[in-house]
Amino acid sequence: MKHGAEGEFREVLIQHLDEAGDQQIGLSEAAEERANTTTHVDAALELVEAELRRLDPDGTKIARVLRDTIDQLLNGEVTGRYDWKTLMKTEKTHAGTLVEINLQREFQFADGLVMDYKIAGQEVDCKYSQRFGGWMIPPEALGHLCLLVWADDYMSKWSAGLVRIEKDMLNIGNNRDLKLTIRAEARSKIVWLWHCSDLPENILLHLDEPIRRQILIEGTRKGQARVIELFRLVRGRRIWRGVVRTVAQQVDYMARVREGSPGRARPKLRHEGIIILGDYPVHQAIAADLGGPVPRRGEFVAHRVVRALPQHGDRPRAKIAGEFWVVAKEDEPTTGPAPLLPDPQGA
Repeated sequence: MKHGAEGEFREVLIQHLDEAGDQQIGLSEAAEERANTTTHVDAALELVEAELRRLDPDGTKIARVLRDTIDQLLNGEVTGRYDWKTLMKTEKTHAGTLVEINLQREFQFADGLVMDYKIAGQEVDCKYSQRFGGWMIPPEALGHLCLLVWADDYMSKWSAGLVRIEKDMLNIGNNRDLKLTIRAEARSKIVWLWHCSDLPENILLHLDEPIRRQILIEGTRKGQARVIELFRLVRGRRIWRGVVRTVAQQVDYMARVREGSPGRARPKLRHEGIIILGDYPVHQAIAADLGGPVPRRGEFVAHRVVRALPQHGDRPRAKIAGEFWVVAKEDEPTTGPAPLLPDPQGA
């Protein structure tokens, strides 16, 4: 951009902000007096905060939406992709829109009149960024509440917070669509609902390369073999269903795990002493008794187990099929097949 054009652009942007400010945050005298009180309580923000915490007390629903949205973009079932860096530029640009849509579907937010949503009767815009602090704020959001969402698949972390957009919070950028960013020092005004919370892990992204290569067997009809190798090699960690979908690259990917044909993952690996626990309550109870991670909705956890013996001391144990079992250590030999897990439908 030439210097003269850049200066002209900044003048237009500043004028646009001033106009947006006049239109969006024009206050009555009474409201202005309230806004100038020393308490600086934003009652509307507090209403939205309370409603979001009511809808999602521990943040697990938003975390699941973010995980599903990233997986939706990667489309591993079709493409085999598992790494954000492999997305095309247009796909990355589309991420924010998908997050907005999927959050609204999950929580059934009403449409806003001028912003994305209406939550607790308040207009709320939603902005997502893969880079923390990279939220692009349009001038028309000035004076409104924004739900700022960030998720990073490499860190397996996410955050969501609320802030009312004020002109002095924003950087004056040079992008042609007049969108702005929040100044670093102004981020202290963000009311974090959940900050640096755990994002369901993209296991394939975080595996050591040799292990990943063993799992991702090449071939168009190797989905079942890849799923078996996934649970054979990745044990004691939560495995999100999207990982299974990417590895299987089949529409019926869940069938690659279930009981039934002896070639499926559960019956095949049972002969190697490995159990695959799902998100059923009866499986979650076993996972807790074994002292490992408990699979949450849409997750699996695999363990190699052996019958509990006196030499196992106080190692956590679970009763399965009438006997007690413990998680085997890496140097501990497999003593026989693992037990058949209880039928979750009959539990």
